[in-house]
Amino acid sequence: MAENGCHLNPEEVSTPQHPPSTEPNAEEGCSSDTSGLSPSQREVLERCLHALTHAKNDSHILAALLLITRLCPAGQLDTGTLHRIFEAVGLNLPARLLVTAFRGDDSSGLPPEELISLGTALLAALSTDASIVAHPQLLSTVPLILGILENGPTWTDKQTQTLENESQSSSGSQTESATDSQTTSSTSSLDEALACDCYQVLNAVCALPQGPEQLLTRGAVLALCKAVHKKQTLSHEKGLPLLGHLLSSSVRPRAWAKHSSDLLSLLGTVSQNFCRASDQDRLEMCSQIPPFLPPPGVESESQVLKEIVGNLWASLRPLIQGKLTQEHLGLVLVVSACLLDLYGWESTGPPKFCCLLVNRACVEVRMGLEEPPGTEISPKLQHTLTACYRIMEAAMEQACSQGAVSNPAQIQTTITGLSLQQSRQVLGALEEAFSAEMYYLKQKEQTDYDDPFLFATFRSLCAWLAEETSCLKEDVIELLPFLIGYAKSHFKGGGKGKGLADWMSKMSISNSSQDGTWNREAALRYLLPALCHLSAEDEPRRVLLSLDTPALLVDFLSKGWASLRGQSGKTVTRDPSLETACSALLNFAITEPERVRTDPCFVALENMLSESLPILLHKPRLLVLAANCCTLGLMIGRLKSTSKDPVEPAHRRFLSSVLSFLLSAVQSSQVSKPERISPLWEEHWEEVGELWRLSLQALGGCVRAQPWITTLIRDEGWLQNIFTLLGSSGRLQDQPSQDALEEVLCAIAKQCPVCRKDISELVKSASCGSLKGLPQLSRILVE
Repeated sequence: MAENGCHLNPEEVSTPQHPPSTEPNAEEGCSSDTSGLSPSQREVLERCLHALTHAKNDSHILAALLLITRLCPAGQLDTGTLHRIFEAVGLNLPARLLVTAFRGDDSSGLPPEELISLGTALLAALSTDASIVAHPQLLSTVPLILGILENGPTWTDKQTQTLENESQSSSGSQTESATDSQTTSSTSSLDEALACDCYQVLNAVCALPQGPEQLLTRGAVLALCKAVHKKQTLSHEKGLPLLGHLLSSSVRPRAWAKHSSDLLSLLGTVSQNFCRASDQDRLEMCSQIPPFLPPPGVESESQVLKEIVGNLWASLRPLIQGKLTQEHLGLVLVVSACLLDLYGWESTGPPKFCCLLVNRACVEVRMGLEEPPGTEISPKLQHTLTACYRIMEAAMEQACSQGAVSNPAQIQTTITGLSLQQSRQVLGALEEAFSAEMYYLKQKEQTDYDDPFLFATFRSLCAWLAEETSCLKEDVIELLPFLIGYAKSHFKGGGKGKGLADWMSKMSISNSSQDGTWNREAALRYLLPALCHLSAEDEPRRVLLSLDTPALLVDFLSKGWASLRGQSGKTVTRDPSLETACSALLNFAITEPERVRTDPCFVALENMLSESLPILLHKPRLLVLAANCCTLGLMIGRLKSTSKDPVEPAHRRFLSSVLSFLLSAVQSSQVSKPERISPLWEEHWEEVGELWRLSLQALGGCVRAQPWITTLIRDEGWLQNIFTLLGSSGRLQDQPSQDALEEVLCAIAKQCPVCRKDISELVKSASCGSLKGLPQLSRILVE
């Protein structure tokens, strides 16, 4: 073909407005008969393919192609035939046909509409083969096709030049679609068969492993949104489903970040159609809503989105209150779960309705899970039950916190006006549903561990156990071997299970739903709060010890510390799971001294803490983790017996860091007033206050077990610093902290006569504190 375009002889090639190969059938609008060719058709096809292969110019190529498209639709062409066509004409030809049409080059001899029609028909036929779809030349035509769907077949020269440059690139460069151009273009109605061919190509690209990414970077989201807004041909029938598929994939967050206003407008259109429909039609339309909702946290302050969500709830309430088939109820519950992910219970409805929603979800879980062992749960039922899990989790957080909401940020998510009786009813329904989850999990073996639905059920139960471990305690204890085994398998295996992200998109679960950690490696993280509760109780703790749970927690902590160690400055990210793991290990350290002395994992833990605390002192963003490490290390240290062996440098460095860390919590105040907590500590005092007091008490225990520590205390000048900070008042701002400080000072004074003398001299100094707030220490000093 000539470099300046398609030079065709209109007398040689007579082209219909659109090749019959892509005429729509009665039902689909663009699918074709896929039955095999007859022997006579096959013979004619072979002649056409021979003519195509031996064509001497573009006119002969187009004539052969037109004969092939008239002879058999794309759906009847097998892979071998498609590859023969592809090898004969390549993908450059249909791309040049489109560019020539858009440029309006009269030298082609054919009207632009016919060039576009033939070009898209060729691309549609070739796109039925996945190996051809991934070719860079075909991908480079995506902006051209998007332009057709958005604006119709007439484009300006400026737009054409932009797209021609991309179509000539063999790399299929990742550029934004020229549909963003401010150049105006006339909008004309598209032929339905032409639009159908365009959507065939885009759907084929979208089906590629990296298809959504390819479409996003080429401007598909914006172009399709505009096509829907302009009500272009097939934009509702085929454009919306394609957009829904795109927005259900991994590109969803970036699509919303890039095109939030257009997607919000699109959501408004979709929700408006939903709200205006009859109740029966709404039931059929429920599945259309979730893909177009933004990820939780995106546009959360938008009043437009809040209004849309409120209107959707208003339309859903009659459906939930009515009598529904199981299939329709499942669709309604999925939409409800997605709306709860966005705004919690804020605009859901009155308390009575909220209780009904939770109850219906709990009933569905019981019906779905309390089946005889071996019963397979269908993907459709999995979709429903996973939505129910999210409704249950939102309800559980609400019912457990009712009357005790202290965080203003949580107020908007609460069910306004929920009475104590209603809370109890909700908790009762939840208890039965979570009992069904435990029944289901008890049937599972290690061979089932990669099942995504099993992961969702495990996650849901962990959310319940994080809040409530006293109910169904015997069942929980019986299930502990499975819970620990499942969490350990995924932690040790690094989340080897495949397909979780794809399954999540099918279940209408956003990656940022709830806490944003829907991945198998997080299985242990979900279980940690429950382990923190259970390790404090005798019977479940014995089971946890038999399952070697401390070693698992130490491994988790070590892996988390390895990740944190390389972070610095603003890149440091707090990981609450590490703090929770420390809390569970602290329970073992306090209640199981013999296990701590004999289990090698606690030696490894002590070594890790000796390394981490000196570094954490310089990471103020990780103050809470540092407090946990300090307390845990001291609680282990107090169990050591007196030894004549030289002190290990790492252990000495750890205790030196402990003294500095504990001292940093106190800040001197005005004369005669109790000393206050330093600003950095005060910000987190609710979380670290008790840890600080425990650390002081444990330090006293370490002094009694390892007398050499008093020498370190004198070398560090710790007593001097403490009494200087206490000032003339000799008191801290709260009595529990004062008592803890006095306990460690008493231990030091009793253990070390020299320290006792130092304390006596310090309190006599005008610059240091008095003993008014330290009565027990006063008695020791006068003995």
